[in-house]
Amino acid sequence: MSIVFHGLLLKDRMSNSKNEDEVPSSTTTVIREVYDGINSQERFEYELECALEAKVDYIVIEPTKLGEETSRWVRVGNCLHKTAVLSGLASIFLPQILPEGYIPPSIYAGVPTAVLSISCAALYGISWQFDPCCKYQVTVNSRELSRLNVQNLTNPSPVVLVRKDDKYRKTLHNCIAVAAGLMVVRAIDQFWRS
Repeated sequence: MSIVFHGLLLKDRMSNSKNEDEVPSSTTTVIREVYDGINSQERFEYELECALEAKVDYIVIEPTKLGEETSRWVRVGNCLHKTAVLSGLASIFLPQILPEGYIPPSIYAGVPTAVLSISCAALYGISWQFDPCCKYQVTVNSRELSRLNVQNLTNPSPVVLVRKDDKYRKTLHNCIAVAAGLMVVRAIDQFWRS
């Protein structure tokens, strides 16, 4: 089984070099676009899953379909994170900026944006938090890509995933969502008392 695993997962250990342009002591996995059977797509997905679970620093995905799906999945997670942060901040600051009227701005502006923030943070926590793909970002930085020094690619534009620490990112959107939730509770309480 381990021979099959090592045969499927093409893993190149980058060596330390005195050249400043190379990435020092990082691991790179290349998922090669080699079609040698009817289950090639499943094999590509298996290789990606193994690379994600191995927590390699860089994953180069040559198969176009798998690269697009993975890139889309990462973008959806990024969208949820940004929506949670921006709508949470809007729920906190919009009521301070908008003029008072018959209905307080904390109700007509703060509550909907806070609910959106809490919903996006909860959806991210449920769907993405435990997915190993959430630790990766798609990179298009040509300088970083050239430093990878990956040889013999069959796809001229592969998708490259870079492992990033998302601890601070999760903390940020969770704290903002909690603050927005507290603002909602306070706004509704003040509205009922008036």
